Amino acid sequence: MSKNDKIIERFKNLPKDFTFDEMEKLLTIFGYEKTHKGKTSGSRVMFKKNNGSPILLHKPHPGNIIKDYALKQVYEILANEGLI
Repeated sequence: MSKNDKIIERFKNLPKDFTFDEMEKLLTIFGYEKTHKGKTSGSRVMFKKNNGSPILLHKPHPGNIIKDYALKQVYEILANEGLI
């Protein structure tokens, strides 16, 4: 099983300790690119894909763990896109 497969399988289980760095890698695997909304975006980060729905996340702080509700939202978007 490749590293990409492992991160996808880990995400599908919606773990409580999924990090923002892992999320960034996961979305990159599916062709999303990270963009900041602008100079005043703060911790808001958008991931865009040409033909996919944009994904807006708040970069967690002070830790690096993605909130449960955000994980579920991303899961729904990726499932609707037929990616997982």
